[in-house]
Amino acid sequence: MHAHPSSPAARAAPTAPTAPARSPRWHCALLAAAVALSATSPLQAQVRLPALGESASDDFSLSQEKRVGEQIMREIRPDPDYLDDPVLLDYLRSLWEPLVKASRTRGDIGVDTAMLFPYEVFLVRDRSVNAFALPGGYVGVHLGLMALTSTPDELASVLAHELSHVTQRHIARSVAASARNSTLGLAAMLLGILAASRSANPDIAQAAIAGGQAAMIQGQLNFSRDMEREADRNGFTLMAGAGFASQGMVGMFDKLDHANRVNDSGGYPYLRSHPLTVDRIGEARQRVEAVGGSLAAPPAPLLHGLMQARARALMDPSTQALHRLQDLDLRAAQAGASLADKLAALTAAALASSQLRDHERAQRTAQGLSALVAGLPEGSEPELHRAVNQLQAELALARSDAGAAARWLATDSSDRSRAALLLRARVALASNDPVQWRAGSDQLMVWLSDHRDDALAWLLVSQTSERLGQTLRAVRAQAESEAALGNLRGAVDRLRAGQQLARSGRVQTDFIELSVIDARLRDLQGQRRELLAEQRQARGGRSSGNEPAD
Repeated sequence: MHAHPSSPAARAAPTAPTAPARSPRWHCALLAAAVALSATSPLQAQVRLPALGESASDDFSLSQEKRVGEQIMREIRPDPDYLDDPVLLDYLRSLWEPLVKASRTRGDIGVDTAMLFPYEVFLVRDRSVNAFALPGGYVGVHLGLMALTSTPDELASVLAHELSHVTQRHIARSVAASARNSTLGLAAMLLGILAASRSANPDIAQAAIAGGQAAMIQGQLNFSRDMEREADRNGFTLMAGAGFASQGMVGMFDKLDHANRVNDSGGYPYLRSHPLTVDRIGEARQRVEAVGGSLAAPPAPLLHGLMQARARALMDPSTQALHRLQDLDLRAAQAGASLADKLAALTAAALASSQLRDHERAQRTAQGLSALVAGLPEGSEPELHRAVNQLQAELALARSDAGAAARWLATDSSDRSRAALLLRARVALASNDPVQWRAGSDQLMVWLSDHRDDALAWLLVSQTSERLGQTLRAVRAQAESEAALGNLRGAVDRLRAGQQLARSGRVQTDFIELSVIDARLRDLQGQRRELLAEQRQARGGRSSGNEPAD
């Protein structure tokens, strides 16, 4: 998939036809899947919304919810709009993980769900303001939402709200009766509704619920007012337990309320699935006042402004949007702009210039950014200094200056974040030093021993292993990357190609690596058989005639 065409790893690729490229928008591919599966697996049972507090486990078990969530994520992860930006994702997780921990402390996440659900937050490259909870512990966040928030507390309030939808099993309660049908069919329905939420076109929304009974699910997924209030109350408590300022929820509501009154362009799908009422806004204010808090938001860390700017630079890759952001470096030079505004403007402008391949301007803008940060009091916001140095290294890599990138990263060798790890691996890969390649690969393998589903890390291992002549490891790493993205068929094909390559004698056989390939192939074939069985069940036992035998 990502190996050089002339490499042994690339030549070992199977000769099956290449799948067509996915649409850059989810609603094209996902609506097709939703409509197709809804036609073959109609929802026959009337949806019943249990009262709050009623257990949903009788109709929609935890294991079923897990399977539905995994199936949805298998469709989402390969999509171009699924964004694995290590810097933004590290920041988002720094807000998400304290909330999950607070939820465990409160007992909202029990032993059963802690073992089954991953409680994973992910990013969507979309400029609309939206976030959503999925079955099985997954929460998606649009870059447009990150770009809108002024403080980490505002962003945390949305995450806490969505996490509460998961922990209170609102999704399970809403679709409990449909659990009697195929989990694959249910996943397709939810995917269609999710795709519709990303479109302002009412015709697309209607297509998403084609099949009649799917409209009932649509109605239930727009959570009831009671569920929204419960998620607000629970989210407020989680924020306090995780150390966030409770004013963040009020600030976020104020932004959404303003958008609700003045915006009619479809850019705020969050308001369609989470209707904002006067009661919810008033209750949020009363909770803050009840704990003696001020409604005024505390000053935001400068780092949040950088993350906000990065989200703006990545959410819309169009040339027109990037040129607008690129010109922010001129605005930052104007007198009267605050330090926070200058830092954010220069960050967005540098990233935009780099994406436009105007590397000289990007470097010049980043130098101005570093000069501003260097003028801050010593010891203030160390994460900010780290983020700017990483940005400098990223820009240096983009202009093929691996030496400069390495020097920027060397300023903080103690950084053990995922973003720093992957960036160091990319710098090592860009060098001509096999010692650096091996060191980068070894560090990635240590990371992957605890984070097996990191597709981007596996991809870098594959590329580095190919440079080192470790062809079987390169092929296996390609397979692991595909498996992490949910492409089981692609992963199985890669592992089979590795077996064939070893038998051909064209590469030196690493028997340890080959035994790992054999074991993983058996494991993934078993998973694929289970998925195919589920697909047959969704079609009522009929074979499509093109299912590959494992």
